Amino acid sequence: MRAVEGVIRPYAWGSRTVLAAMQKREVPSPHPEAELWFGAHPGDPARLVGPGAPDCTDLLSAITADPEGELGAQCVEEFGSGLPYLVKVLAAEEPLSLQAHPSREQAREGFARENAAGIDVGASERNYRDPNHKPEVVIALGRFEALAGFRAPSETIELLRALQVPQLDPYLGMLVGQPDSGGLRAVFTTWITLPQPALAQLVPAVLAGCVQYLERGEDEYRGEAELALTLGERYTDDAGVLAALLLNRLVLSPGEALYLPAGNLHAYVNGAGVEVMANSDNVLRGGLTPKHVDVPELLRVIDFEPRTPSDLKPEVRTVGNELVYLTPAPEFRVSKVTLDGTAMLRSNVIELDARGPQMLVVTSGAVTVRDRSGTVDIPAGRGVWMAASDPGVVVTAHSPRAEFFRTLVASH
Repeated sequence: MRAVEGVIRPYAWGSRTVLAAMQKREVPSPHPEAELWFGAHPGDPARLVGPGAPDCTDLLSAITADPEGELGAQCVEEFGSGLPYLVKVLAAEEPLSLQAHPSREQAREGFARENAAGIDVGASERNYRDPNHKPEVVIALGRFEALAGFRAPSETIELLRALQVPQLDPYLGMLVGQPDSGGLRAVFTTWITLPQPALAQLVPAVLAGCVQYLERGEDEYRGEAELALTLGERYTDDAGVLAALLLNRLVLSPGEALYLPAGNLHAYVNGAGVEVMANSDNVLRGGLTPKHVDVPELLRVIDFEPRTPSDLKPEVRTVGNELVYLTPAPEFRVSKVTLDGTAMLRSNVIELDARGPQMLVVTSGAVTVRDRSGTVDIPAGRGVWMAASDPGVVVTAHSPRAEFFRTLVASH
């Protein structure tokens, strides 16, 4: 058991307050802070700190030096010699790019293809930075807004009609004539391949329709219209503004979650959350970004099957003061534990399963993690790495309110 310090990624869409406040640093931070990585991905492995840290200073090096000792034989047999998941704390002040992630087979094929083509793994035009898929679950820490999954065509038809934009009529007709995944594919493909002069006319017309819709005082699609205006302000003449009209808009409350399997087109709009995903950084972008968009590869990856908001939410089971988020991803299991600190300290005890390699990330308050080798005090914004060989772990609260997330491989 070792204390872990995550690595901050300073993307432009990040917050200057969320992660700094969580870690009790100066607020606002000098620059936007978007993600706090806790894992062993080569892009930014977490650092091992404090008593008990090995000679190597990061988690990737520790696992590479002793895969079975850190991960356990069963994990290595099923997933190989790397940590199969990656944990992030996400802090979005502005919308992220519209994106989808490949399946395992697509990732392996794409990674090998781009390697064979001699594209540097760090190149901006690279789609596949590793050979892994990236199913992910995100759990809201506060109000969290997202776009995810294609809305039922019948509902999108009503939305487009409500905007009363004549320039949308040809695309509306496409969807009315084929109100299924095929129609969604046709409309999305047409929009994302429109020449820039055509986008420069269509996007402003749609945004004007959103303004007029709101001015009429209509309410059913108020959130969708307001979001389109927000996106259009940041990404002028971007096909992603149009594509957003095809997706479910979801607003999560604290503790609610989304599960995004391969091919699910999505964009996180704003808010803070904990993401747990398979250990990958593969992203196929579809708009709302100045970065590389590979349209043919994106279309090969996207799943156009319509989804309802409830389809996107994992089953949640309550076990005492632990919420367990059930997903079909084999690489991880995620749970959220809240300790209210109102009882005597010794009564706030949780037994953690240590049969798989675990990462515990504290998001508020503070906890003391204890095993036979000793104890480690962990404040918010830090974590604990527990190798598979560790015995059962006890966690106790040291503050009026403490909250943390933990993961372990599902193969235990």
